[in-house]
Amino acid sequence: MRNAFRIAGRELRSGMEGFRVFLACLALGVAAIAAVGSVASSLTTGLAEDGAVILGGDAALRMAHRDITPKQRNWLNRSAEVSRVLYLRSMAHADDSGRRVLVEMKMVDDAYPLYGTLEIRPTNSNKNLFDKRDGVWGAVIDTALLGRLKIKLGERIRIGDTAYEIRGTILREPDRISGARAIQLGPRFIGPAASIEESGLIRPGSLVWYFYRIRLTGDTSLKAWKKSLSGAFPEAPWTVQDRTNASPVIKLFIDRSTLLLTLIGLTTLLIGGVGISNAVRDFLSKKVQTIATLKCVGASSDLIFRIYLVQVMSMATIGIGIGLLLGALIPVAIADLLSSVLPIASRIDLYWKPLALAASFGILTALSFSVWPIARACEVPAATLFRGASGRFRGMPRMPFVIVTAILLASLAIIAIETAHSRIISIWFVGGTIAAVLLFTVASALVARCAKLAGHVGGPGVRLALANMHRPGAPMGNIVLSLGLGLTVLVTVALTETNLDAQITKSLPKSAPGYFFIDIHNNQTDKFREIAQKFPGFRELRLTPMLRGRVIRLNGAAANPENVAENGRWILRGDRGITWAGALPKNETVIAGSWWPADYSGPPLVSVAVNTARVLRLSIGDTITFNILGRKVTGTIANLRDVSWGTLRMNFIFIFSPGPLNGAPQTHVATVRTEWAEGIDIGQTISEAFPNVTTVRVRDVLLTVNEFLSKLGLALRLTAGIAIIAGTLVLAGSILGGQRRRLHDSVVLKVLGATRRRVLGIQILEFALLGVVTALIASVFGSIAAWAVVTQVMRLQFAFDPVTVVVTTIIATGLSATLGLSGTWYILGQKAAGILRNE
Repeated sequence: MRNAFRIAGRELRSGMEGFRVFLACLALGVAAIAAVGSVASSLTTGLAEDGAVILGGDAALRMAHRDITPKQRNWLNRSAEVSRVLYLRSMAHADDSGRRVLVEMKMVDDAYPLYGTLEIRPTNSNKNLFDKRDGVWGAVIDTALLGRLKIKLGERIRIGDTAYEIRGTILREPDRISGARAIQLGPRFIGPAASIEESGLIRPGSLVWYFYRIRLTGDTSLKAWKKSLSGAFPEAPWTVQDRTNASPVIKLFIDRSTLLLTLIGLTTLLIGGVGISNAVRDFLSKKVQTIATLKCVGASSDLIFRIYLVQVMSMATIGIGIGLLLGALIPVAIADLLSSVLPIASRIDLYWKPLALAASFGILTALSFSVWPIARACEVPAATLFRGASGRFRGMPRMPFVIVTAILLASLAIIAIETAHSRIISIWFVGGTIAAVLLFTVASALVARCAKLAGHVGGPGVRLALANMHRPGAPMGNIVLSLGLGLTVLVTVALTETNLDAQITKSLPKSAPGYFFIDIHNNQTDKFREIAQKFPGFRELRLTPMLRGRVIRLNGAAANPENVAENGRWILRGDRGITWAGALPKNETVIAGSWWPADYSGPPLVSVAVNTARVLRLSIGDTITFNILGRKVTGTIANLRDVSWGTLRMNFIFIFSPGPLNGAPQTHVATVRTEWAEGIDIGQTISEAFPNVTTVRVRDVLLTVNEFLSKLGLALRLTAGIAIIAGTLVLAGSILGGQRRRLHDSVVLKVLGATRRRVLGIQILEFALLGVVTALIASVFGSIAAWAVVTQVMRLQFAFDPVTVVVTTIIATGLSATLGLSGTWYILGQKAAGILRNE
């Protein structure tokens, strides 16, 4: 090793030409992975450090539909400081303008907030903000609500049966994301919890969430307090959160986004690995004389391998260092952008774990794609090297190097799987990557074969371009693999996003109801049905009773979320909507078991959505126990249903048979479809007739979802663009590596009478054909991947978008032709005489 380091150092001091692409590919891939990991760490650290402020307390208890008992409240008051907060949705009415707007209500007590500060404008109105003055309660709202209701500060609005005076607008709400729904459908309204009884909004079964925020006092630890709570109320139906996981929804979103972006970063690094292999091979081809000389003076193949491995890894260290530096700085550059998109503050710092992970990926990639070409070059006899100055190395290296390469690649796959937030998705990614590499390799070989068979088609220019695609040493395989992988990622992301957009903006509005109505009381259903059916343009009404319950036992055993698959844990982590029905819901199909008779009156039976049954490992005859309003209800699974979730109709995971839940305190939910007409709004009519009923326009929901998906899609497209850049770098490296051969070809053509224009046309045609072929292959593979994501993961219908394929083809053709043209300019500028004399 001493000799290897000494000789390697001498060669490094003399210059390392041709490693620009090597450095760029490695730095780009490492930077992508390091940046994604650093951004995720900065967000999760902010989430953890501000946990108490985000949650609103050291811990929080959540219940749906009903409040805790006086005994439970007394225990909480004795153990810590307590703040009670209610969340619900309702319609806010402006008496003067007649406008009605859906609001997200947050009703607080005098102890709120336990952590942080509610900042409002004007700042001098914080004192006695929510007190009742002249018979009117105070409230604060999002600024957007002023514009929607056409009101000003100091004016009044009505929610339910209660009037509120608007005394300020919200600047900063410390616990805004605690208790928030996955989708915010309206602006925030904050009022006093003491006023909720007067509003008439809360009746048995109303859709209300009760939160009890806890601030620990004295020396009580969070762990000890939670243990005491569990001991005092072992079967309480509430869900407990604490400051260590203040917002599971945001945390899950960060984890899943990080996973997707990291996988695309790994694809970038894989593409860069092809460039690394090309760069090492081209570098060694220029060291033919040096390798031959070393062998002639007694150097062994192992010594030569060490010499060039030291040189390559020295350059890899520089590339990895550049990538780590970029990855560490990117979170600083986009901190303001993150704060505008996510409701948490990132913590700018140097996070060693994602940087170390990115460095590990970089080192393994550099080794995986360098060992093979170095070992293959070192195995060639010295005499052969002297005779074959072209430096093309063929054949396989010795078996130990093949085994080492396989181990390195396997290590890359293992680390990718073990460090990912979802092992299932990462396993699919690794398997898909292996399949993609094999498919692209086979496809490039088939294209080369077809080019050879079509060698006599067209004129001389076309025949030469086709010959360049299948000749020995042609860059076909490298270009198709590297650029094709990047384009496949781009096509997959683009087609997935296009299908989601089409589903949200075109398909869903046609099949989805126009309105959802929530919290319809039992004594209002007849009048509601009458008003809806008489409304101009009425088409369909579905009125369904609903309760919320929590799954507590599966076949008699405790329903622990950790005991089921990751994609099914959400079912057990909160309250789920439950209904009952005599007849099978429209557009649903029983695929196992049988539906009960319409007049069934026996023991409780339950119907379960088939996907839920699979993830919970349930089958016909199994039992499932719910806690519904404090009572345990156990049902036997009678059938499994296929549910069309993509219609946005009122679908349920669990449906009980008639009987056991009919008498429970309940509300109804309704979906209504009407013909759209300017100035005709059934939501306005229902709100006037039933102030307690919450109206949700499907159009508003779709706009909110589409806005969120657009932001996520932009991040995915930008990261996919990095993969395209990596493929472009590899393409550029292939062109640079083949310049020596192309120089000889152009000289021969010039001697035979070809003009500069003719030579230029041949080169552009060759690379344009490569771009078109690569784009077509990538479009096929990307379309298949997008189909799998849309139909198998998202359970939506897939529609092929030819525009995406056309754009991909234009991008690939333009890149290939442009880079080919840039390399050809240098070749055309060389004099033929000098080259011929050297030959």
